[in-house]
Amino acid sequence: MDMKQVIEDNPILAVMRDIPTEKLLSYAKAVMDGGVHFFEVALNSKDALEQIGRLKKYVGSGALVGAGTAITVEQVKAAVAAGADFILSPSTDEDVLAYCFENRISLIPGVLTPSDVSKCLRYDFRVLKLFPAGDMPKGYIKSLKGPFENTEYVAMGGVNRHNIKQYFEQGYLGVGIGSDMIPKDLMQKNAWAEGSTHVASMVESIKCR
Repeated sequence: MDMKQVIEDNPILAVMRDIPTEKLLSYAKAVMDGGVHFFEVALNSKDALEQIGRLKKYVGSGALVGAGTAITVEQVKAAVAAGADFILSPSTDEDVLAYCFENRISLIPGVLTPSDVSKCLRYDFRVLKLFPAGDMPKGYIKSLKGPFENTEYVAMGGVNRHNIKQYFEQGYLGVGIGSDMIPKDLMQKNAWAEGSTHVASMVESIKCR
């Protein structure tokens, strides 16, 4: 899977962490109705593997479903077996990098430093998750892309509806949004139409990036 093309086509990733299983499909439908078809289920969530399987079956070919917070090879294997289309990691664990490279598993590793980027490039991973992006200076990505010009970055951590456009202006290829994708109060009230409108407003805000 060409992750650069995937993220160019799907610049917003819906990060699903601790979404109640009974609300999973309603949540996903609301997000897709708002224009986002790119999901991550965090593996440190309750029932994560079950949710990956259920979500993948529900969306079919209409969306991509990844497994996030994968920090061991065992987690990667379990996520792929559950149906994950791709893997995200918060770090550059060498075993995970090597396993995904050797088995042609699409992976977006998490980086923060130039040394992290160099390690990923040794395994030919060039689309990288910068985490925590919200804690880094605005020019940080441009500085990284100086010596590593063939890399692209997805901003994770600190992205919300108020600042989403700024990340694209800074040079990020995509962003991941967790709790602000559909605000908790809307989810608790099952206000899915309002949730879709919320998602659509973020999609609209980056159309002219």
